[in-house]
Amino acid sequence: MIRHCVMLRLKPDHDTAELAAVMDGLGAVADRLSGCGGFIHGPNRDFEAKSPSYPYGFTLDFAAQADLQRYASDETHQQLGARLVALCVDGAEGVLVFDLETPDAADQ
Repeated sequence: MIRHCVMLRLKPDHDTAELAAVMDGLGAVADRLSGCGGFIHGPNRDFEAKSPSYPYGFTLDFAAQADLQRYASDETHQQLGARLVALCVDGAEGVLVFDLETPDAADQ
C-alpha cells in the first residue's frame, strides 16, 4: 500500500470555500478510481510545533503504485490540483508530497 501525504502551505488569504470544494472533488476522484481509498483531509494540529507553515493537508491510500499513477494522471485530479496550487504560497512550491510505502495487512 502507498499512503500519499500532501501538506499545503496555504496563502493567509486563501479562499476557504474553494479549498473545501477542491477537497470534496479530490474525495470524489478517490471514490471513483479503483485502488484508491481512505481520503482524509483537515487542518494541521501541529502538536509538536514542527510544521506551522503547513496549516492544512490530506492523505490518500493506494493499493499499488499503478493506482497512484492512475490518480496522478486523472484529468479531474489534475484540474483540481491546479486549483489547489493557486491557493498555496509560491504555487506548486507550497505543496509538499510524501509517498510512504507501507506493508499490506496480509504481510504483517
